Amino acid sequence: MGNDRSGERISYGRGLSVLAERDPGRIALVHEDETVTRDALERGANRLAREFEARGVGLGDLVTIALPNSVAFVETAFAIWKLGAVPQPISSHLPEAERAALIDLAKPALVVGVDEGRYPGRPSIPAGFEASNERSDAPLPDRVSPERQALASGGSTGRPKLIIDVLPAEFDPEEGFYAVNPGQIALVPGPMYHAGPFLNGLLSILAGGAAIVMSRFDPARSLELIDRHGVQFVNFVPTMLQRIWRLPGAERERFHLTSLERVVSSGAACPVWLKLAWMDWIGDARFVEAYGASERIGGTMITGSELRLRPDSVGKPTAGREIRILDESGALLPPGEVGEVYMRPPGGQGSTYRYVGAESRATEDGWESIGDMGHLDEEGFLYLADRRSDMIVTGGANVYPAEVESAIDAHDSVHSSVVIGLPHDDLGQAIHAIVEARPKIVADVLREHLAARLVRYKIPSTFEFVDEPLRDDAGKVRRSKLRAERVDS
Repeated sequence: MGNDRSGERISYGRGLSVLAERDPGRIALVHEDETVTRDALERGANRLAREFEARGVGLGDLVTIALPNSVAFVETAFAIWKLGAVPQPISSHLPEAERAALIDLAKPALVVGVDEGRYPGRPSIPAGFEASNERSDAPLPDRVSPERQALASGGSTGRPKLIIDVLPAEFDPEEGFYAVNPGQIALVPGPMYHAGPFLNGLLSILAGGAAIVMSRFDPARSLELIDRHGVQFVNFVPTMLQRIWRLPGAERERFHLTSLERVVSSGAACPVWLKLAWMDWIGDARFVEAYGASERIGGTMITGSELRLRPDSVGKPTAGREIRILDESGALLPPGEVGEVYMRPPGGQGSTYRYVGAESRATEDGWESIGDMGHLDEEGFLYLADRRSDMIVTGGANVYPAEVESAIDAHDSVHSSVVIGLPHDDLGQAIHAIVEARPKIVADVLREHLAARLVRYKIPSTFEFVDEPLRDDAGKVRRSKLRAERVDS
């Protein structure tokens, strides 16, 4: 690639420059009706980087990106890397209190996407800002960001935190990134302030391919974009997979998906019925499920052919990572017994991330947990139960919301569901299901549906039907907020 030798690691900023030098007219990014070539992205990022530099951004500084999915978002991220700074994306729709708390925590050198003066002492530039044409669009001096990105998490608990990826922003231009192979065209259907969409989109460009970025997820539109642009890779969260599957069959079949090489399900547990439906549709070889976290302390993957044998599993650890299951006292549990999932990366504790605003949950010997529950089988395949904090204890029995939600979502009319525990004088907690269904159905219909799928004590005591989506475009749900609203009402 250009004059850079295979095996030599270069900065992300230099990587974009090399791509533009090699093939300036090749498409790097598509957003809605806007198509951006490598050369245009490179020149725009260079001008923008000089604007940021003039406002004081330097090596290692955090820069908050409060922009929606857009060309401006991608250009901004590359501009930050070109200065050796660290992108810190947040939702552009955050309530003011949450955004202010995150900015106070991050202490960024610059906030992109808010009006100047909104946060005293923090330089800001508004959404829609364009770099002056007087700024040079030539490559900048090469700098390596010491930390690749900083992602926000924990806003739903009232205790925001940052997950700083301590991997330097450099790479071998002849290699791919994780599941993104060199030259692949990737669809980015989720919000880019989340880890998967952020990395899949930006790193697919650096790997010599292109990113097809959606403003927000739409099931039919996503299939149209795959067909039109010859998309080869896409990472969907289960909510997206379900919304696509709920399209009328004739509408789904209108689109040609022959270009697709890999569909990855991640971000949450995917119901077995939904995995099998997708594999029957696109073929086992093109479907993969992955499990991991923004902290990169551990991760698993399972292929379609493996899922046929173990449909409940999320796979085995990848890339030298390790997993063990511990009980509440920290003792190692044998295969088949559910406990808390602890993980360890090849480089050990602290080699993949650091927190700002939180402490890690770790053992004395460096195994860490993000709070998930699960078990391993005899061959080392992981099976998830649910988040430790989400488990419902009703009448002395443990109920994992994900299992109940999976059974509810299998009903043809259900688009999404969230199961929470509400206080109950006798049972301790009662199971309550919040359901988005189209066409509308009644509780008795769901009870009958669930009777064939769940033991009696796991069937929700109460059902609540809503019209609005329960999960965001990244498949995330704020259970604590939903629970608090119903307890306080």
